[in-house]
Amino acid sequence: MADLPIELEAALEGRLAHALDIEGKIPRAFEALGPVSGRDVLLVDGIVDGLRSRQLGDLGGRVSVGSLASAADDSADVVLSCWSAFRGPDPLEIAEATRILRPGGRLLVLHDYGRDDVARLRGDLTEYGLWSRRDGPFLRGGFKVRVIHCFWTFDSIEDAQAFLDAAFGEAGRTVGAEMTRPRLAYNVAVYHRTFE
Repeated sequence: MADLPIELEAALEGRLAHALDIEGKIPRAFEALGPVSGRDVLLVDGIVDGLRSRQLGDLGGRVSVGSLASAADDSADVVLSCWSAFRGPDPLEIAEATRILRPGGRLLVLHDYGRDDVARLRGDLTEYGLWSRRDGPFLRGGFKVRVIHCFWTFDSIEDAQAFLDAAFGEAGRTVGAEMTRPRLAYNVAVYHRTFE
């Protein structure tokens, strides 16, 4: 789940991975907010040879993949969670991240932001509104937010429509029928905080 925002069957996961953020805006945001280059990075609940761990390695990060509970004290400069852990800044998870991070370390949490084409596919998810509000748990918990406007870009409109139909059924067919170009707007938020 850490590589992609949704769980799909294997064949559909590969198609989404091929289409998701081909511009590389998400990893560039990690570098800007981390930074990642030359630093020890714990990718929480990631995939060892997955898309995100490769991107972080390509940025020059020394990446380890694991859970908060299994990481050693003061072992990371950056803790990064993509779509899985940190469904809100739970005090126990924050305490674990603080234990793992070296002084001045950064916690980066990637979640869907909503207000885009992809949100229409997934329905009105409560988390979209809650996380992105000024009084939402991340901003109330001392995090800052950077919104990344990226895309799901497909090879053709027909390719996009076939994927959307297979992955999302009726909602996918509705969104696909309205497409005028082979991409969907997709906004993500990187909530970030430094720990001393």
